[in-house]
Amino acid sequence: MVLAKSKKSVGLGNTLMKDRFGKGKGSDRKRTGQVTRIDHATGQEYITNDREEASWVKMRSVTEQGALDEFLATAELAGTDFTAEKMNNVKIIHTDQRNPYLLSAAEETAVLGKQREHKARLTVPRRPQWDASTTPAELDRLERDAFLEWRKGLAELQETQDLLMTPFERNLEVWRQLWRVIERSDVVVQIVDARNPLMFRSEDLEAYVKDVDSKKQNLLLINKADMMSYNQRKAWANYLKGAGIAYRFFSAHLAKELLEAEESDGEEAESEEEEAGPSGTGASLKQDEPDEEAEEDSEEEDAEGDDEEADTRILTADELEDMLLQYAPEDAGPDRKLQVGLVGYPNVGKSSTINALIGAKKVSVSATPGKTKHFQTIHYSDKVILCDCPGLVFPNFATTKGELVCNGVLPIDQLREYSGPATLVARRIPQAFVEAIYGIQIRTRPLEEGGTGIPTGEELLRAYARHRGFMTQGLGQPDSSRAARYVLKDYVSGKLLWVEPPPGIADSQEFNRELYDVSHLPARRQAAMAAALEELSVEGDETASSLSDMLPLPRGAKSEKLDKAFFKPGQGGAGHLTRPFSYKYTQQGMAEAAAEGKQMSGRKLRAMIALEKGIDPKDVQLGSGKKHFKGGKKTGGKNRGNTNKPYQPGDDD
Repeated sequence: MVLAKSKKSVGLGNTLMKDRFGKGKGSDRKRTGQVTRIDHATGQEYITNDREEASWVKMRSVTEQGALDEFLATAELAGTDFTAEKMNNVKIIHTDQRNPYLLSAAEETAVLGKQREHKARLTVPRRPQWDASTTPAELDRLERDAFLEWRKGLAELQETQDLLMTPFERNLEVWRQLWRVIERSDVVVQIVDARNPLMFRSEDLEAYVKDVDSKKQNLLLINKADMMSYNQRKAWANYLKGAGIAYRFFSAHLAKELLEAEESDGEEAESEEEEAGPSGTGASLKQDEPDEEAEEDSEEEDAEGDDEEADTRILTADELEDMLLQYAPEDAGPDRKLQVGLVGYPNVGKSSTINALIGAKKVSVSATPGKTKHFQTIHYSDKVILCDCPGLVFPNFATTKGELVCNGVLPIDQLREYSGPATLVARRIPQAFVEAIYGIQIRTRPLEEGGTGIPTGEELLRAYARHRGFMTQGLGQPDSSRAARYVLKDYVSGKLLWVEPPPGIADSQEFNRELYDVSHLPARRQAAMAAALEELSVEGDETASSLSDMLPLPRGAKSEKLDKAFFKPGQGGAGHLTRPFSYKYTQQGMAEAAAEGKQMSGRKLRAMIALEKGIDPKDVQLGSGKKHFKGGKKTGGKNRGNTNKPYQPGDDD
């Protein structure tokens, strides 16, 4: 029997509160971080203490939140409390059993049309107006209110239109860094990935820059342009020029290689001068001759470069600096430096671009998206200051989350569902090229069994896992989840290359056909391919380098060693030719048996003799060695009972 609760008893909650705040305790919490709250039950306002968090926690990038976390964050922005009530009514929502990770062609077309219809509603949060009379507390409240309204608008767009959006940045502190960069920059450079420029471009950000100051300029810097072919750059250039978008092609990777080559050449030249010493006059004369030849070659290259269209040119670091200086304000004084704001998604190469510009390791580079936490000011030269903003995921539409993973927006190491992005990779990259890259053979389902001729994501991952020896514990099956991380990282890094075509080009496979030849394979695979072609005497055939005629690469040394050990003669598991059981009773089988000295005996041989002679099998008696037929009957053929030779099928009567 449960006893009635005494009115004098003190509950555990009250005891803890008194122990923590009673008799002057908790005074350190009362003197700072006061936040005004509203009690909806009574409508009264009260003051509470704000949470104490470290600076790195406040600047932590938040792109995805669960339903409860998002509700709590919204309540905190609004400065309100809530009361949880237990409800008895339950609403059951029925959903169709469609694939949640991929879309069919018809569904994708419908979604893209709806995205174009509501594209204008994709905005970035604006900083509210303020002046010198605005206090920090008032500005903080205004910024929170504006940020809350912005989040409500995007949530309404998702719920009412059923559109999938990128996991945009939900931390106000990160957006504050962007506001400061825009306010102090003369030109804002959006750095995007060349493999999908429109995915990483924010149109509303360009409009916001103009709203802050009409004199500010926008530039779209297409990084990783070395991954595109000339025809692909030409197609994108035609689209961007037609849309009136200021753009330039750039490659931080090529700029870094050029810088390293110049440094190595300088070191070699210095070492040669030291070795030559005073008697290096002849060497210097010889050096002058290559210099003259290099100048002639450079003049020829310049002439060819002039003929090349400027809209498809990949700029060097020096050319990029000269181009940025063109955006300097006309009314700027001689002592004022051009301030360039660098903005972009995580993992688009923003830090690598800065490293290529300054020629030194001043900004650390990481493969994990969102490493830069605060905007950094870098004095690039006497005329230019670079403002590096933290990587921001702007709100944008997406068809599936697998697309976000393949675009490098979501970190692969934190991935839980891998079948969607793996299937996208299998659809986009041709099977022959994937097999040539990894030296594997993908087992696909035959067409007569319902296959499509294109490997599925699971088939690709299982083949890769078997090749690398990734097996699960217990059952020993191929570990697809582990293989997915390697394959997806190769896709994001560009080892498995795919470039999104600009709007207006429907055939994406034809747009990327140039990327899947032998020249795009790694050097080690190219050498193996050349050896295989040489063995087949097709080295000079031009069609051998195309995708349709690409040969599977030979296995590595380790695989060949295993095969030789397994299939060598005398092994129990050695390979052999399997034939049906009835083969030895055919004319060819019996001839092979006779040639090898093998003889049939027993009931089966008796049946074969009876069939040939047209007699009852019971009347046939077999003999071997000293054993002869006993009491054999003459039935139109010779009696074999007096011969020491066993009967062989096909003997004459």
